[in-house]
Amino acid sequence: MIIDTHMHPTNIVDQAWRHDGSPFTGERTLEMMNGPYMINGKPRRIDYGCIMPPPGNSVWQDGMRTGREGIRDYMSYITELVQAYPDRFIGNFMYNPRFGPENGAKELEFHVKEYGYKMVKLHANMHAYRPDRALDWLRPVLRVCDELGVVVLIHTGDGPYSIPTQFYPIIREFKDVNFILAHFGVQTGGVYCFEALYMILDSPNVYGESGWLLQSRIVEFAQQMEKHQLVFGTDSPPNEPGMWARELEVLCGPPPQGMHLSEEHLEGYLGNNMAKLLGLKPTPPPRDQEEAQLRLTDTYASLDTVART
Repeated sequence: MIIDTHMHPTNIVDQAWRHDGSPFTGERTLEMMNGPYMINGKPRRIDYGCIMPPPGNSVWQDGMRTGREGIRDYMSYITELVQAYPDRFIGNFMYNPRFGPENGAKELEFHVKEYGYKMVKLHANMHAYRPDRALDWLRPVLRVCDELGVVVLIHTGDGPYSIPTQFYPIIREFKDVNFILAHFGVQTGGVYCFEALYMILDSPNVYGESGWLLQSRIVEFAQQMEKHQLVFGTDSPPNEPGMWARELEVLCGPPPQGMHLSEEHLEGYLGNNMAKLLGLKPTPPPRDQEEAQLRLTDTYASLDTVART
């Protein structure tokens, strides 16, 4: 299967990125996920999207409620989508400690137990805290992650508060929690991909997300990392998933652009590695064109049903 670890559907215009046009809703996200995307000559879809609100929508603004009520407000559309499309969307809880660390921890537990959320997102830049000095803000939610097996996705790649190694203190403290370094240390303010790599090589509970990483570095890093420590994530929107899938597909080619990666290992990068973290059953890549087309036929039949209803 293919699992995108990083998607931001919204029913209002993104409050931080300020995208033009109409909101990028869950239905638009599903249409984008269905592609099809050509991977090793076979048409594919994104089977699951791990969804969360755009981080700017979780920053308090005048008129928003505070505390647990405010958290439920900014998470409400994601909850609506995971309930409406449980076979396509997986909930990722956006944690903003400025709504109260204990409030956030209690709401994460509620969303996991009530709605099946499997992930939490930390975005220290958007929420304005220094993660290596705000450990008391992070510990309550990390304790919930440790207890319930929740995967932590960390925004990385820009200062002043999202340089990968700033999260090392909390990662070392919670050795049984799985952490994914979103963007592999590459974002708007810097390229910290080597920091991210060395953290992954040093820590068995740290994973790298492929999206935003330079293609040549993917080839270089994939040869050093354990095969299970790279996962597919696109940060869509604003990004388009096909280009990031192509950067992983390239690994199946010969050096120097590729590394003769097998289709089975590519399937790990595209989704099976993440499936294991989320407690889902991994699946093999389609054997041939016929099997790939059958999977897409099922996809579009489901989409037509949704459209008619």
